[in-house]
Amino acid sequence: MSISSELLARLKDPELLTAKGYIGGKWVSEAASGKTFEVTDPATGAVLAELPDLGVEETTRAIDAAYETQKEWAAKTAKERSVAMRKWNDLLLANADDLALILTAEMGKPLAEAKGEIAYGASFIEWFAEEAKRVYGDTIPGHQADKRIVVLKQPVGVVGAITPWNFPNAMITRKVAPAIAVGCTVISKPAEQTPLSAIAIAVLAERAGIPGGVFNVIIGTDGPAIGKELCGNDKVRKITFTGSTEVGRILMRQSADQIKKVSLELGGNAPFIVFDDADVDAAVEGAMISKYRNAGQTCVCANRLYVQAGVYDEFAEKLAKKVSESLKVGSGFEDGVTTGPLIDEQGLEKVKDHIEDALSKGARVVTGGKPDERGGTFFQPTVLTQVTSEMKVAREETFGPVAPLFRFETVDEVIAQANDTEFGLASYFYARDLSRVWKVAEALEYGMVGVNTGLISTEVAPFGGVKQSGLGREGSKYGVDDFLEIKYMCLGGI
Repeated sequence: MSISSELLARLKDPELLTAKGYIGGKWVSEAASGKTFEVTDPATGAVLAELPDLGVEETTRAIDAAYETQKEWAAKTAKERSVAMRKWNDLLLANADDLALILTAEMGKPLAEAKGEIAYGASFIEWFAEEAKRVYGDTIPGHQADKRIVVLKQPVGVVGAITPWNFPNAMITRKVAPAIAVGCTVISKPAEQTPLSAIAIAVLAERAGIPGGVFNVIIGTDGPAIGKELCGNDKVRKITFTGSTEVGRILMRQSADQIKKVSLELGGNAPFIVFDDADVDAAVEGAMISKYRNAGQTCVCANRLYVQAGVYDEFAEKLAKKVSESLKVGSGFEDGVTTGPLIDEQGLEKVKDHIEDALSKGARVVTGGKPDERGGTFFQPTVLTQVTSEMKVAREETFGPVAPLFRFETVDEVIAQANDTEFGLASYFYARDLSRVWKVAEALEYGMVGVNTGLISTEVAPFGGVKQSGLGREGSKYGVDDFLEIKYMCLGGI
């Protein structure tokens, strides 16, 4: 097993990277199968690391370790757990530069965005370190004179957390922090494309004094088999997953036999609506943030941009100008780069297919529209006009730097179009009229609505979707709820 010497040389603390999984407080350098896998830089194709390809056997060991540790961890006071988590948060922030370098190397996003993600990821650990002390129960007036009713909240137990490649730091902390805070233990399965960030997080958890078995990391390529073991093992009482709706359905089915708790943060098809009373310049800025951050590879990216007829041409012209003049494609390590590579060839082919489909049905490219001259998986930030609902960009999540502009006439029309999808994660709109703001915000069938802003993610607010975009909420005071069981105690003879 090995780590790229070039990557290690970039780090102030090379010990943040080790070519190992983490089970029960021990580092695992070899898979039972003897297999290994490579992690590559999506910008260059260079091999960053060769890691043990852990599978079902190691997953079962991690579950056993988490199960054996859970009751002891839950027995600690909320303050004791909070202190350990605050140390963990401090270590993430102290090592933010190195963590960002690791993240950019394996995922490709610009270094500035990676640094932002590290701060965002740490914010969940800090937030839930405090929320751990605020898991309140309840007392209820008794139904008889000699009865007293008390409600307790207790940790659900062992949690399986499966996370994607697009936010390889923050998606882990957003799930693991609330679980650990309330007394659960966790098996983390990061995406095979981006396991190095998870390993570094585990190194810092160990340094923070979080006991072995509380946080375990399984790195491997056989996601379906690992996921099936997490869902099927009766010692695991909760599954939390961020990823595609298709995989979410599979995990939900596999968890059904044991009636496991399941939290799902799934696909999106976010509308971004610009009304004719909007501040068009502000809407352009919001679209730039919402659409092109992380090269369009986020579940809350604006996927369908609806612009009212009165400002359509102005918005299209200003957005295309902003895109062509301010976005720079390249390796995330290069100065001034705003748009890194797509994660892999599959992602690139999907973007190309969506654009080709749109052009064949009458859409027009205003800027971009083709792979970047650098080659690889780089793609030019794109703006399309004359887009209609028959095109794939209207029905499917593109997950790339493509902004399709739809024209609409009335409020009722655009609400119907925005809601005409099986998904319901994030939505955005720009308007000034107060009555319109309320009407549209309440009518949009989405778990999150950004009004006059293109950036809505924060640890203090509940993140999650409706319809086929998922179940449960992450972040905020509500983020602990899915990791808790409610126990009712009836005390008699008093």
